[in-house]
Amino acid sequence: MIDLRRTYAESLDANDELAVFRSRFLIADPDRIYMDGNSLGRLPQAAASRASQVVMDEWGEGLIGGWNAGWYEAPRRVGDAIGALIGAGPGQVIVTDSTSVNLFKLVAASLALRPERHRIITDSLNFPSDLYILQGAAELLGRGHTVVSIGMQAGGEVPDLGDLSAAVDSDTAIVVLSHAAYKSAYLYHMESVTRLAHERGALVVWDLSHSVGVVPIELDRWEVDFAVGCTYKYLNGGPGAPAFLYVSTPLQERARSPIWGWFGRDSPFAFDLRYEPAPGAARFLAGTPPILSLLVMEAALEPTIEAGTSRLRRKSVAQTEYLIALADELLAPLGVAVASPRESERRGSHVSLRHPEGYRVAQALIDEMKVIPDFREPDLLRFGCAPLYTTYADIWEAIDRTRRVIGERMFERYSPVRRGVT
Repeated sequence: MIDLRRTYAESLDANDELAVFRSRFLIADPDRIYMDGNSLGRLPQAAASRASQVVMDEWGEGLIGGWNAGWYEAPRRVGDAIGALIGAGPGQVIVTDSTSVNLFKLVAASLALRPERHRIITDSLNFPSDLYILQGAAELLGRGHTVVSIGMQAGGEVPDLGDLSAAVDSDTAIVVLSHAAYKSAYLYHMESVTRLAHERGALVVWDLSHSVGVVPIELDRWEVDFAVGCTYKYLNGGPGAPAFLYVSTPLQERARSPIWGWFGRDSPFAFDLRYEPAPGAARFLAGTPPILSLLVMEAALEPTIEAGTSRLRRKSVAQTEYLIALADELLAPLGVAVASPRESERRGSHVSLRHPEGYRVAQALIDEMKVIPDFREPDLLRFGCAPLYTTYADIWEAIDRTRRVIGERMFERYSPVRRGVT
């Protein structure tokens, strides 16, 4: 049986090898328990300093000279830094645009590489924006493509892997899945799914948004074709920070971006009037990069790179297991159920808890208890464990304060009508 005392959580923190990293983030109010790093990471101190430097020195004083002092190379340079976190060799990761725009580019490129095939396989766990991109691409390209979404196993936010295997057939062009599901944190075995698709002649596009920075990923070793991901969750890049895409070396010279922007052209400052794609993954650049946010995000990566994904994963597993154990003991008697996989190898770094009044519970936690989770329809409270700065005491407080909100029925003071952002 788990030790339910707060002092036990404090002892875990005292022996945490990554505890030193918490001081490298802005913690404005130590009593406010932030459990939403799976949506937006905390502000790294290095990012705040870099933002001032970029704005005041590089832009304010250097003006346009910044382009020849590191700005122009930034999408590739920062891409290689992220590539080191996801098992990608140099020249395969580019930072550009948003996750949705990058996904559209890679889906269009993938479908062009499999012109004789018509099926796009995904799942109902995928982030809705990804599904919209797939639906829009199928309609826009007008080649008879159909989007096939496999279902979930009964009673949980877990995909039916039998359905997935059956769905990938000789007419499948691409398989598009999120490595870690946004609702439940269900974690696909990327290597085996990629192998399954390849055995049947399909390409694979992975969305790494909810796993990059907290789960070890080996894109090259697992022979992944394409991948996308955001940088504002566990990579702490800031709201709206530019996303990244991965194009494996064997496909780079055959894959073509559907958006022919000048930064994706070979020698853009030659200003030739005819488009010729840049070599390698750089052809998936489009317009001028968002330099301010890109350079701030580059600085934000420093703690993650220094800590290393293996150590981050060990702490993530330990913290999510601790959170689940506390929920079983303190919240299950109040009608709360764990909606995330209990097997650590099948779970990312957030835990979803199910309660019929999940939305109102979340509002009470935020407004009255200084706990910040988030809510996902229809009844899920998500608690993110960001190993760089989440403490075990944070987790204990989050669950204990949730127990009070439900047990004392504080949530009844709140309307069930959803706010604009949940």
